[in-house]
Amino acid sequence: MKFFKNLVPVLLILAAVTACGAGSGESKSSEKDNTAKKYTITLNQEQFLKKVADFKTNPEGWNYLGDKPAIIDFYADWCTYCKKLAPVLEELAKEYEGQLVIYKVNTDNEKEIASTFGIRALPTLLFIPMEGTPEVAQGAVPKEDLKKYIESFLLKKNK
Repeated sequence: MKFFKNLVPVLLILAAVTACGAGSGESKSSEKDNTAKKYTITLNQEQFLKKVADFKTNPEGWNYLGDKPAIIDFYADWCTYCKKLAPVLEELAKEYEGQLVIYKVNTDNEKEIASTFGIRALPTLLFIPMEGTPEVAQGAVPKEDLKKYIESFLLKKNK
């Protein structure tokens, strides 16, 4: 009987591995995912200084350089909530393509940007309207709440 108790978990693991496509189909799926168009834009510091704000030249004031409202997702690859938020932001970037831009900044790679903006918790979202002061939200904000905020704060639509 003890043998069967030990065998059940092994069988469950084998079933899960085969059901998830660990065979030849997985590589095709992975290739497809890697070539899918990304709607969010990951920025390094040089790109950030040109597209968002040049905090080195103008450390005292906010001057947004973009031509559309934006959301900046400050994230890290190890952050569980960041991973949950990433596909939501990708969907929103696709849905609002041409109306706003969603940037991503990896705080592990871009420590100076994170420090300059006082990022202490992940994920942190910075909402940047075309006019006025940016606003911040922390945590994995639900998609519907993000849409409401995009519509009212960034796109200034009345519903």
